[in-house]
Amino acid sequence: EENGHQSKRLKRDADEEDAEDQNKKSPKRKIVLLMAYSGKGYHGMQRNVGSSQFKTIEDDLVSALVQSGCIPENHGEDMKKMSFQRCARTDKGVSAAGQIVSLKVRLIDDILEKINNHLPSHIRILGLKRVTGGFNSKNKCDARTYSYMLPTFAFAHKDQEVQEELYRLDRETLERVNKLLACYKGTHNFHNFTSQKGPRDPSAKRYIMEMYCGEPFVRENMEFAVIEVKGQSFMMHQIRKMIGLVIAIVKGYAAESIMERSWGEEKVDVPKAPGLGLVLEKVHFEKYNRRFGNDGLHEPLEWTEEEEKIAVFKEQYIYPTIINTEKEEKSMANWLNTLPIHDFNSSAVEMQTNNKNSK
Repeated sequence: EENGHQSKRLKRDADEEDAEDQNKKSPKRKIVLLMAYSGKGYHGMQRNVGSSQFKTIEDDLVSALVQSGCIPENHGEDMKKMSFQRCARTDKGVSAAGQIVSLKVRLIDDILEKINNHLPSHIRILGLKRVTGGFNSKNKCDARTYSYMLPTFAFAHKDQEVQEELYRLDRETLERVNKLLACYKGTHNFHNFTSQKGPRDPSAKRYIMEMYCGEPFVRENMEFAVIEVKGQSFMMHQIRKMIGLVIAIVKGYAAESIMERSWGEEKVDVPKAPGLGLVLEKVHFEKYNRRFGNDGLHEPLEWTEEEEKIAVFKEQYIYPTIINTEKEEKSMANWLNTLPIHDFNSSAVEMQTNNKNSK
């Protein structure tokens, strides 16, 4: 019996030594991973340690990193140990084509293949690059580009009788949509476009570089369009509310003047478009690339070689999910029915009443 225990112990010691040798051969290095995922069925990107009923993208990622041998198990339990940082916290149901995470891993052979073998097919690691030791994907990111895919009937005027599958966006309406989206460019106070931020909170000011709606296209007999927005950084729900407000104006529920008002100090009721169509397209590291991209040791964080893989992933997992979910669950159609409940004039009316009373 004692011999049995002894041989088990010797085997365990030998296994541990092998693992240690493997670790010595592959020291930990700071890297970034380029990730694409379909967010349907997940409670966002960021892991909530201790609340296992709300599954996140990071739960699946960390599990794959541990199983593939890139990180020890205790690093999976405490993500600070591997200096883990995501570039953007995508909300519940939101997808990504170009999410970036930075972390320290053991650079094992065939690392991407091994990680992907432990991931579901709707989450893929598409690229990996070595970065500087102090790199943090959130802090070093100068800008983020998101897209929002929506059925164009969302822009039909509220008084128009619409058959969703037959609706086609006319040139005039598209031009109006783009005129309104362009108003967001520059720096504005977006306290009305998120929760838990007061009008005087300096962090509610955000800088938008670009925002426009592309040409409509037909998929599965329904017309869709994609809105793109590039900004320095975004607050929770900000993009969905920016799009929600434009839809409310174009449909005739709110006056155009509400936009200017929403950036002022008063509280404005801004509707939040569904999360389904939102996709994190790309994150930008322009300053980092200028400084380290050509230093001979590091590569610039550009993903031109991975663009085809990104496009294929979007066609295979992201767009079909958005289109099929829209057709089955009617998330946009159902949300549009809630727009009449919003009170787009209340704060202006309240102000007039207050002024009369003060006189």
